[in-house]
Parts: sequence; C-alpha cells; structure tokens
Amino acid sequence: MSNEEVYAAGLLNRALDPATQPPEIQAFLQAELDLLHDVITERMRVIDVGCGTGRHLLLLRDRLRLGVGVDYEHSYIAEANRRAGGRHLHFVTADATAMPVLAAFDFAMCLTNTWGTMSDKGGVLREMRRVAPRPDTRLLSVYSEASVPSRREWYRRLGHAVLEETREYLGTEGGFRSEHFSEARLRSLVGECIIHPIADIAYVVTF
Repeated sequence: MSNEEVYAAGLLNRALDPATQPPEIQAFLQAELDLLHDVITERMRVIDVGCGTGRHLLLLRDRLRLGVGVDYEHSYIAEANRRAGGRHLHFVTADATAMPVLAAFDFAMCLTNTWGTMSDKGGVLREMRRVAPRPDTRLLSVYSEASVPSRREWYRRLGHAVLEETREYLGTEGGFRSEHFSEARLRSLVGECIIHPIADIAYVVTF
C-alpha cells in the first residue's frame, strides 16, 4: 500500500486518538498547537497544506479572516467541511503540488510531518511559496532523527509495525512511509530557512 492508500483507510483518525499516542508524540502535538496560537494573529488569511480533517484551522477559526485547507484525501475534506459549517473556513480536495488557489495568504503551513510523507517535497515548497509569497510566512513541522523510538511505538499501536528503518525514513508493514530529517538535510531541501527544535523529537522550519 502507498501512503495515499493508508490514509484513505483511515490512519489519520486513529492516529489522532490520544490513546494511541506515546507521551513524546502527545507533547509534540501540543507544542504545535501552542506554536500556532503564538504565530497566528487576528484577521490572518491562512492556508493549511495537507490539512487532514482540518483540526488546526478549526481550532484557530475565531481569529482567522480566512482559512483554506487542502488535502488529497476526499473523505478527510468532507469531514472538515462538515465540522466547519461554512463561515470563513473552506476545505478543498486537491494535490498539494498544484493547489487550485489564486489568492495570496498571510501564512502557509504544513504540519505534523505531513511534508515528511509527501513524495514531491520540492513541488509542495514551490506551491507554498506561491500562495504565501512573503519570506518567513511559511512553516513546516517535521520529525527529527530523535523521534524514531516514539514513532516506532506509535505506529505499532496503530497496527503498522516498522519493518524498515534508514537514516531518512521508517517503513511499516502496512505500507506507510514517514521520513525524519537532520538540520543539514532540511537546509538542502528547503534552502534558506530558520530551524528550531520542538518537543525534543521534531523541528519547526520557517522559510
């Protein structure tokens, strides 16, 4: 199975159940939310690339002027739109490397190592730069190499025991592939950027 097929089978919904998450993963997910509350200010126009069921934009909705979420998995987008109930949040089924978006945004984000599961990472970065053209208004959160033990346990709990581990990714028996990054590798892929550790197992990349 590919990552797309694994997500279509509902992996995200199970992964977001706190009962499946080791403490290190829970700390990382909470640190992401804390970060967003610090960097997303009132009346911003924000796009979430690989938004899943829209949890980040839904949490921020009261401070956003406009929120747009993009994900290739239609069932997740349908759930996000149902939960949003209209208003100023919009969720679209689309390829992150060719988003059907013409507007410019104040901020673009791709969180929870979503970028680390995408095949065309350069294409996603190009699109993020296009829709959020000002420097330092684009943010990735990705796993560091220190995340491997906690992710191994998390994936095991999700029924995706790790069969392959390399310096760059974990591959599971269910076909899921999730990458992790060193600072040097991030700079080689992203280019000019600012990298900060978060929750001991991940990095936040601003570019």
